[in-house]
Amino acid sequence: MRARYGVPLGITAVGAAGLAYAAGFEVRSFRLRRVTVPVLPRGMRPLRVLQVSDIHMVGGQRKKQRWLQSLAGLRPDFVINTGDNLSDPEGVPETLDALGPLMRFPGAYVFGSNDYYGPKLRNPARYLIEKATGRHGLNGNAPAVGVIHNPWEELRDGFDAAGWVNLTNTRGSLKIDGVEIALTGLDDPHIKRDRYEHVAGGPEQGADFSMAVVHAPYLRVLDAFTADRYPLILAGHTHGGQLCIPFYGALVTNCDIDTRRVKGLSTHEAEGHRSYLHVSAGCGTNRYTPVRFACPPEATLLTLVPRD
Repeated sequence: MRARYGVPLGITAVGAAGLAYAAGFEVRSFRLRRVTVPVLPRGMRPLRVLQVSDIHMVGGQRKKQRWLQSLAGLRPDFVINTGDNLSDPEGVPETLDALGPLMRFPGAYVFGSNDYYGPKLRNPARYLIEKATGRHGLNGNAPAVGVIHNPWEELRDGFDAAGWVNLTNTRGSLKIDGVEIALTGLDDPHIKRDRYEHVAGGPEQGADFSMAVVHAPYLRVLDAFTADRYPLILAGHTHGGQLCIPFYGALVTNCDIDTRRVKGLSTHEAEGHRSYLHVSAGCGTNRYTPVRFACPPEATLLTLVPRD
């Protein structure tokens, strides 16, 4: 009897312990990733860029709010927010409060699908099915029905009032100690809101440095930015896989990028050109799947330095 039931009970105990760790500890174990990227023109001083992404704010997440506020102590040259700030229609005030200290620095932002629409309860196995079929978000799937509309306009107004640049299918720029940083952004490809034809044409002539920003790193967007010779692309969306296998990595990316580049710094090639790509694993989760495993929540401080 003992041998018959010992193995299943052991597996159940290990699974329960893993779930408790993922939901009780790792999901609140916030980290700062530091990355150096050689993309600036020669002779230009280094720039420190703080990327925050996929906050998915839900009311009452005090530790996450305090951690985001503390990032202002890094004193970045500017901040890039790559979207999915909300996971609660009532979460705008707490999101703006958490980002308040960071909004004292120059910054820019794009939105993700969860800024526009509230999350729905879904079977996690659907992510594996979407990976197998190549259908993600509204890219091949039927339009969402009965979704909750988040008050994204209030979030936009708060960012705009702080002076952050809205990069929704448009271009913008920041002045940092006399240095002009040109930014090109897209709305979220995950729900087919990207309009690359509105921003096509490559980096701004005359700017000291140009970079591209988007929420979800779909290949069509990465190909377009890289073919237009942007040296650096920032994205989020993937949550780094969220539930990963130790020593193996992510199983899914929730878009058509490969799991090898689900988070961190990599490169992308298109039409004979190469761009650096940084994908943030983000610092939150969908409110219906508040777990992370082998993929801690994060923000990233990127130090941009001159090319070799």
